[in-house]
Amino acid sequence: MTGIRVMIADDSRISRLGLRLLFDEADGFEVVGEAADGEQAVTEVWRLRPDVTLLDIRMPGVNGIEAARRIKAAEPATRILILTTFDDDAYVHGALRAGVDGFLLKDARREEILNAVRSVAAGKAQLSPSVARKVLDAVELPEPDARISALSSREVDLLRLVAEGLTNAEIAARLGLRPTTVKTYVSLLFGRLGMRDRVEAVVLAHRSGLMRHR
Repeated sequence: MTGIRVMIADDSRISRLGLRLLFDEADGFEVVGEAADGEQAVTEVWRLRPDVTLLDIRMPGVNGIEAARRIKAAEPATRILILTTFDDDAYVHGALRAGVDGFLLKDARREEILNAVRSVAAGKAQLSPSVARKVLDAVELPEPDARISALSSREVDLLRLVAEGLTNAEIAARLGLRPTTVKTYVSLLFGRLGMRDRVEAVVLAHRSGLMRHR
């Protein structure tokens, strides 16, 4: 059975090879094509109709942001995940204005990249914590949230760590708990707050001003 159909656009052959190997070794993915620049990416998306297109930003000729704008104009059903080394404010906001569905940094862990592609393919927005922080710091003032005030101090600490982008294993090491215990606590916390994923946790933590008072 065919999995999520992915196209990789990156001017680095090494990066494309690494990503292809990543998806080839994981279940539920099929790399259907590659592109070495933005112009080629637009053409290949039109030809291949992938479910998710991974775009680097800095590429020769047409960059990733302009490619995303063209792809969304021609193939709005194609989901786009920016995967780049750069999280400059101008790039972040330019990409979001172009209509991308996610923005992830290349130093993300293997599972983070795979989960980001799964989320984007499922129609969910996916932002790395640092990118979400830039967006919220630029456009949001802290707003009181009754959900935060109802949390225990331990739950608030847990929410902060999640919003910082720490994995369950890293949170477990920080709090002196087992990773399986942290996984349970995070699941319970998300349920209590009515959140579906970690992106929503980042948004809530920053919007409520929680990350400004550390």
